[in-house]
Amino acid sequence: MDKIYQSQRMRLACVRTVKSNSVNDILICRDLNSSAGALYTVLAIKDHAVVRRCLEAFRHAGISGERACVESFSDQGVFCMVFVYRQERPLKDFYTGSFYSLTECETICSSVIIACMTAGLPYPLLYLALRQGQLNLAKDHTVYLGWQIDLSELDSGRTERDCAVECAQILRELLSAKAAQKAYSYRLLEKKIGRKSYDSFTELYKDIQIAAAPKKKRGIRKRLMAWIARRQDMIFRILLVVCTALVLIVLASLLCQLIFGDVPWLRLLFNGFKTIGTESLTG
Repeated sequence: MDKIYQSQRMRLACVRTVKSNSVNDILICRDLNSSAGALYTVLAIKDHAVVRRCLEAFRHAGISGERACVESFSDQGVFCMVFVYRQERPLKDFYTGSFYSLTECETICSSVIIACMTAGLPYPLLYLALRQGQLNLAKDHTVYLGWQIDLSELDSGRTERDCAVECAQILRELLSAKAAQKAYSYRLLEKKIGRKSYDSFTELYKDIQIAAAPKKKRGIRKRLMAWIARRQDMIFRILLVVCTALVLIVLASLLCQLIFGDVPWLRLLFNGFKTIGTESLTG
């Protein structure tokens, strides 16, 4: 039977286990009390010391459960932290810097910083989210955080400075495809990361905005390549459908050839050209 965790207002049935270890399970759960069957990411924490550190981190940060963590409760000896589920679109997999203009890359970088600043997570958990690749890229190029966090490496001493430096390293990697261009944002990050001089996300955001390249209209080829990159999932599905249809047509043709000795629709096609008006081409 699937695991079910219950609070006063939610009954969460596990539909998928993302990861499990001695500290916490990462679960995708469906709320059985929701008529829409809403999905949530649940961190089921089994280690009581880690539970205390998480609660202390939230209290210290002054963050209420109305933001990232929408519910928290204890059930079956496990402490559950509940987050709204969003489809995984890992930034590292869906970001294609070579297809984007420098301006687009810098816009995505700004979106990364904004996602961190508005995450509603205490810094020790945010640091783990960044380290564990929980940044996701939406189809409209906005960035959002995922909550599938392994808490076995939780360090209560992590601060905004640690998170800002980690974020800066991610941005440098995103901009590395533009390093050969006049990417002042990349050069600035490269310089300041070496000194670990970022103390806050605000400082990091200002640097990206100040050093950003001026916006300019791209050529047709670059716009076409960017359009293809943004819609590669849709294009792949269309090509898959077309290829499947062609394979079915070929198989049907071979089957007709074996049964009837020819292919009926080809005969109809070519026989249609034997007569033009009142003239026969075979007479």
